[in-house]
Parts: sequence; structure tokens; C-alpha cells
Amino acid sequence: MSVENQLNEIVTAHGAVHLTLIDPDNQSPDMAGTMAAMAAEGGTDAIMIGGSTGVGGNIVDNTVKAIKKQTDLPTILFPANAGGVSKHVDAIFFMSLLNSRDVNYVTTNQAIGAPMIRKIGIEPISMAYILIEPGGTVGWMGDARLIPQNKPALAVAYALAGKYLGMHYIYLEAGSGADRNVPPVMVGVVKHAVGEETKVVVGGGIRDAKTAESLVKAGADMIVTGTIVEQVNDVRSKIAELVKAIKSK
Repeated sequence: MSVENQLNEIVTAHGAVHLTLIDPDNQSPDMAGTMAAMAAEGGTDAIMIGGSTGVGGNIVDNTVKAIKKQTDLPTILFPANAGGVSKHVDAIFFMSLLNSRDVNYVTTNQAIGAPMIRKIGIEPISMAYILIEPGGTVGWMGDARLIPQNKPALAVAYALAGKYLGMHYIYLEAGSGADRNVPPVMVGVVKHAVGEETKVVVGGGIRDAKTAESLVKAGADMIVTGTIVEQVNDVRSKIAELVKAIKSK
């Protein structure tokens, strides 16, 4: 079964998916593997590997290999650019940063990376990537026109554009370590607009169970947490807390 189908089946069976994001630039590969193992014990559904600064090459490869030694969960690449592709992952979020002012993040990196992904045989999962205020490092790096938190209609417009372009997932992100998460109201109107078939992923600034639960109740199909995994001592317990909050079945 494809990774995309696995994730979608979890949404159907349990209400939402939890994804743990690990940035290869923030710790050694061995530590990344340990973090992934603890996240798996806590009940996370898949491991995302990537970051905002475009790290690639051996660092990404070694991180992915270390993670796969520690857990059988699906590994999904979350690259900042074409240089971040690794042949060792199970799938890749093949994204276009729709609200970037830099064509490199909208189509150029995608064109550069696509032949490589086909040759390697990585499963691509099409995704519209939309950055919401405050945006964090990825907002600056991606030269994004950040969607204001009080302008949900703009998020809906971009999300519908992604859907009509054929993208299966819509990722609303406030930025890694953001001091404000994407508002539940925005998540709700986006989900209502794109419908059940198109999955809404939400990340950035999600640090506790209450926030995660509110976003899923609003309409999020998948919750991404990354920075919090780097900040707590007991990764397993923190992930378990988040997973329990978002699983309804």
C-alpha cells in the first residue's frame, strides 16, 4: 500500500494523523533515530524529514538511514529544495509553495527534482504548501507573502487553487517554532472549501494537546509537530499526549 493511502486510511479509521517532523540540521543522525523511535512508541503515524534551511546530501541520507534503523514507520521527505532529495525515504511531499514570490519555490525546484524522484522511485505525494503568519524561517527563506491570520478567505483562495491544480494535500503552516499556530477558524473554512477528499495538514506552533485537538475539531486531517520534539526530554510521553488528543476513534 502506498504511503498516501496508509495516511488516508488512518484519517478514516482514527479521525486524524500525527506526523513527527525531524530536521536533519538540528541533531546528529543517531539522535534523530532515537527521537524517531521514541515518537513511534508515543504513537506517531509517520516520520517527516526536512527543514527550512535547505540541508541536503549526506546529512539527510544518514539521518534517514538512522531513522529507518530505529523504526518501521513510513519516512516522508519534506525538502526545502531539490538538493534535499534522498533515495532512502519511502515517500516525498512533492510541494509547491503557492504564496511564494520566488518562482524557484513554486515550480523550478520541482522541475529540477521531478526526474530524480522518478528515477529513484520515491512515492510523490502532491501538496499545496501555504505559509501563514508568522511564517518563521521558512517564510523568510521561501520569500512568501504570508497569509495574515485574520484573513482566512485568502487561505481558502490558495487552498482551492491547490485543489484545482490537482494537489491531494493542503498544508497550512505557521512556521517551525512559531509563537502562534494557524487559527482553528482558518483551518475550518479551508477544510469546508476543499472537502473531504482533499486532506488538510496543519503545522507550526503546536505545542500541547489542547491546541492539537482544537485544530482537528476545526477540520485538520493531519497534525505536524517538530520543534516540540527537540525541546522536551520525554519525547514518547509528549507524542502520546498529542496523539491521544487528536485520535477520535
